[in-house]
Amino acid sequence: MLGTGPAGLTAAIYLARANMNPIVIEGEQPGGQLTLTTEVENFPGFIDGIMGPDLMDNMRKQAERFGAEFKRGWVTDVDVSQKPIKLHVNGLGEVVTESLILSTGASAKLLQIPGEQEHIGSGLSTCATCDGFFYRGKKVIIVGGGDSAMEEANFLTKFASEVTIIHRRNELRASKIMQDRAKRNPKIAWGLNKTPLEVIGDGIKVTGLKVKNNDTGEDEIVEAEGIFVAIGHTPNTAFLKGQIETDEVGYIQVKPGTTETNIPGIYACGDVQDDKYRQAITAAGTGCMAALDVERYLESVSNEWNPILSGVTEG
Repeated sequence: MLGTGPAGLTAAIYLARANMNPIVIEGEQPGGQLTLTTEVENFPGFIDGIMGPDLMDNMRKQAERFGAEFKRGWVTDVDVSQKPIKLHVNGLGEVVTESLILSTGASAKLLQIPGEQEHIGSGLSTCATCDGFFYRGKKVIIVGGGDSAMEEANFLTKFASEVTIIHRRNELRASKIMQDRAKRNPKIAWGLNKTPLEVIGDGIKVTGLKVKNNDTGEDEIVEAEGIFVAIGHTPNTAFLKGQIETDEVGYIQVKPGTTETNIPGIYACGDVQDDKYRQAITAAGTGCMAALDVERYLESVSNEWNPILSGVTEG
């Protein structure tokens, strides 16, 4: 399987417990987006919360305990035209498999401005649902002009004292109903026609956002203790080169009620096929589904249990 976020690791746990000998290929960011999160308080079972990296480390160790094998590499090419499925992985060579789980996730789009990377997890977030609670009574900024930005801005008003929406144009991309809902919210302030230039911090946490006022051409500082970037996500599916059915954005399409893709033996779970919920717990749930789907598939094509990866050849 490809990917080690909550979906991939849950699938690995289930498959390893079923003696399926799963091999898990980690990419450039083992653990997924939760490794960029500080405290996770909405994952069931942790009364006082848990640090994102700790949660992912625990899930990995649990999978290893049952026999899952982890390998580092980056998939550059996939051939799904025949069985076994063939993948070329930098650092591993050619990998062949009877069945494949895709749990490569989706990457949040960032602003690509100074100060952004340094403050991810310490005042800058891409998930209001995940981190909004930490900004109770504080001023925060939402950057974006689409439906997601309006939805997250309204959500954050449950906690924050004030939410300022920053958008680089005068007109929003959001639907009229979402715009109207945000404009009616008395806790939402507006910073339209302003281009983000730099995330400002005091060395420990975010203190504001430097923006260019496109009306005057002057730079301004919008003070805030938190910044939420809501300009969309990119599913990590480019390496599939169109061989798996996706929507127009790139999210993998699965059959209703399953994790099956359009290619028999290939399954998708987690954020790579979910553009709606994007939560650790929903990703983990689909990881469980994918593992069970794989078990049934391999039972249907063979009388014997097969490892998820049937071989690794160098070169």
